[in-house]
This record gives sequence, structure tokens and C-alpha cells, in this order.
Amino acid sequence: MDAQSLGYAVHVSDPVPISVTEPLPNGDRRTFQPLSTTLVHGERDAVLIDPPFTRNRIEEVAAWVAAGGKNITAIVATHGHGDHWFGTSAFAERFCAPVVATAGTIAVMHGNVEARPFAWDKLWPGQIPDAPVTAVTVPGDTLSLEGHDLRLVEVGHTDTEHTSVVHVPDLGLVVAGDALYNGAHMYVGESAGGGLDAWRDAIDTVKALAPRHIVAGHKNKDLDDDATRVIAETRRYLDNTETALKECASATKFFRTMLERHPDLPYGRTLLWVGAKTLYALREPDADPVAAAVGAWF
Repeated sequence: MDAQSLGYAVHVSDPVPISVTEPLPNGDRRTFQPLSTTLVHGERDAVLIDPPFTRNRIEEVAAWVAAGGKNITAIVATHGHGDHWFGTSAFAERFCAPVVATAGTIAVMHGNVEARPFAWDKLWPGQIPDAPVTAVTVPGDTLSLEGHDLRLVEVGHTDTEHTSVVHVPDLGLVVAGDALYNGAHMYVGESAGGGLDAWRDAIDTVKALAPRHIVAGHKNKDLDDDATRVIAETRRYLDNTETALKECASATKFFRTMLERHPDLPYGRTLLWVGAKTLYALREPDADPVAAAVGAWF
């Protein structure tokens, strides 16, 4: 089988509203990020990466997958944030496929399950299905799709710990989860204490794979997947974040500064605000990281 019979398709789910009614500092309603789900497919089989997490988006994407007519052989989660894997059990049951992740991602999944009653289920009450951690590792963190390798590459800290990307060498493709963003504000709330530098290292790891295409976990569906552009814009956002954190004395000032420096980003302002509140809360003496991260959503 040659590389021409291998391909990929992306479904970008529209942002879902959040139950918190208080507007953002600029007056916007709070919504979540658009979420990318990727199908890497051969002639008969396919691997599904990062399914959505709310019931209506799960039904929408499941119908999209079914319409493609491929046999799903695995469902992959790139990292442990619930929006990238709370839907995996529903897809595993519907398509009779195992859920796969790296060991680090599985560890973070368990932490997100513990956080559900305090965060996820309050933000989206009744919208998230039961989501036990059923993911397993695979030998060498590598899947085979009709003779082609799909490699789960651990890249470390990005917008959370122990993240991975899926590298498909024969397509020049990296399905990046949240290692890179594309046309959306980035969640930096877990970046205190050197997290921005660790994130830059993760981007270096992705760049070393020499991808031509990068599917970001959160992207503007009107933008392409050009790897050079996606890497450059993600790095620029991290650089601007670092500068703004030094310049701005409050979360509100940081939020407004990042909006001014990235007027071309229509999505992710809620995540920008949540990240800002988290990082500035952590500047307080004896701040509790968990309380800061959860409280920033409300």
C-alpha cells in the first residue's frame, strides 16, 4: 500500500457555551474553544484522534465518522484534559475500538476524572457522558494502519502535563493535540514555574519531526494546517504571553493586552481569561494551585 492511499480529515466542532453567565472583561459571553477531531484513514480502516466531550458534539462527530464508512481500529487521546477524551467511551462503544494513549496521558486522565464534580460537570451540567479511564498503552507507542505507522510521541508539558502528539510520517502529518494552537487564544493557566519554556521545548520536538501539516487541537476551521505557519504563530503567542506577564500587574490588564496583540484570534477568549486568572492568583502568597485553577473558571 502506497502513501497515496493514506489520508486524513478533520472535523472542527463549534465552541460550546459554558454555564457561567458572567461575561468576560470585554463583555463577551463565555464559550469554550472549537475542538478538532482527526480521522487518519486508509482504504478500509481509520484511527480517530481526540473526539469531543459533550453529548451533542459527540453525536455530531459520530455521524461524521459513520458517514465516512471506515472501520475504526483505535481511538487516541493526545493528552489528559477532559475535552479531548471524555467522549472516548461513547465512541469506543459505538465503533467497537480500543482507546489508546501514552502512560503519561493516562495518569493525567485520572486527575481530570477527580476534577469532574468541581469543574467539568459544573461548567457543562448534564452534557458530559460517563467517562471512565479505559485507555491503554500500545507497544512502542505505535499503531499500525494498513501498514503505515502512527506514532504517539510524548512531548512533555504544553497546556498541561504529559502531553503527546500523533506523528504520521507517511503523510508528513502531526496531530498535535494542544501542543500547538491554530487561530485561537491558548490556555496558559498551567504554565507557572517554567511552563512556557517547557512548551517551547515541546514545539521543538514537534518541529524535529519535520511535519508539513499540523492539526491543532483547537483551531479556526477557516485556516489551513500549514506546519510552518502554525509553529511560528504558536511560538509568537507564547512570546507575547511571557512579555505580557512581565508588563501587566493584573489578570484584567493581561487579558486586554493579549486581545490587543492578537486581534486576529476570534476564539478562545474564555480560555485566555481563565488562564490569566489562574496565573495571577498563583502570585498570591501561599496560593493553592488546584484552587486557583478551578476557581478561575467561575
